[in-house]
Amino acid sequence: MNNVTPPMWFSSPLWRQAFRPMFLFGASFSVLAMALWLSVLMGWFVWQPVGGPFFWHSHEMVFGFAGAIVVGFLLTAVQNWTGVRATQGGALVLLTALWLVARVLMMVAPAWPWWLIAAIDVAFFVLAAWFFARILWAVKQQRNAFFVLILLLWAGMNVLHHFGLARHNIAMQQWALYSAVWLITLVMAIVGGRIIPMFTANGTLTPKVTAKLWLDRASLASLWLLAALQLTALNTHLPSMVLVLLHGVAALLIGWRWVRWRIWITWRTPLLWSLHCAYGFIPLALLAFAAHYAGLAVSASLALHALTVGAMGLLILAMLARISLGHSGRPLIPHPIMAWAFAALLLAAISRTVMVGVFPQWTVFGWWVAALLWCLGYGLYVGVYARILLTPRADGRDG
Repeated sequence: MNNVTPPMWFSSPLWRQAFRPMFLFGASFSVLAMALWLSVLMGWFVWQPVGGPFFWHSHEMVFGFAGAIVVGFLLTAVQNWTGVRATQGGALVLLTALWLVARVLMMVAPAWPWWLIAAIDVAFFVLAAWFFARILWAVKQQRNAFFVLILLLWAGMNVLHHFGLARHNIAMQQWALYSAVWLITLVMAIVGGRIIPMFTANGTLTPKVTAKLWLDRASLASLWLLAALQLTALNTHLPSMVLVLLHGVAALLIGWRWVRWRIWITWRTPLLWSLHCAYGFIPLALLAFAAHYAGLAVSASLALHALTVGAMGLLILAMLARISLGHSGRPLIPHPIMAWAFAALLLAAISRTVMVGVFPQWTVFGWWVAALLWCLGYGLYVGVYARILLTPRADGRDG
């Protein structure tokens, strides 16, 4: 059989590592999605995507934007973890195409069968899980196999989010969405615990904080427990005070772990303080959930947005800035304007959570400010990093 030469554009730098298309398209899409959401909030734009603007906003930020970034990160990191060449070329083009088609269908095709849109949307996660698992299997590595489970569970929650819409079941939609956010939170907590102490030591030329093994295990176990309760819906059967206790203990453990990483020595390094601030929103969100279950004037939506805008939004931006440099063979010195991008995301999180919580009469204004600052932060990233993501590595190596 004759060898078939792949199209030249398959060998473009964009398709040499998963972080390149996933970060570029994911970040760009988040700006578009947030701009559309802001336009709808302000009454500037009348638009009917799949499920309506509110469903579309929640679905696309969690399963669309965050999905692209997490998959891009995992399919890039797995090469470092295993030494096996990760997804590239035609396979990466296929994966990216699935993601892009799903985003377009969610925006413009509400009349299409829900199951067709859901199938394309979910296929992205299933295929990513397969690519990831195949690399782990090649070297018989088990340590990171739980990421396969997380991707498949995320795919399942995506199915149920679509199915809940088709059945007009708001409770199912909310359950699937919250479950997906808890899965993202687990990824952030696990990965953050691996990299933030190390990056802090390297970036500040100080000794790495000695890990307390029991604290690391207890804090992650508390999050696994909360995620399991959400995924199985057992949290709906527990007394409120039990949920207050579980979230409070988790906040204490995660917060203690976070404080030990010494955020106060990172203020001169934007790539570091952004990571620390983002991680700090996880215990803040857990406290907000505890307050909500205690009957205080804190909505579950506010607590959720502490995770999505605060922890997820800022942590993702910080990781995009760092990974895009490191994996393109460039020094870990971001453009000075990225400090303003990180600050914009931090202020967006404060506006969407603290401002809305303390001044509920300013809720819509808080939403508006948060959306605008999100567009600014991620827009700056795309403007600065598009060239880096579209061109070969600076050191001449493959990837």
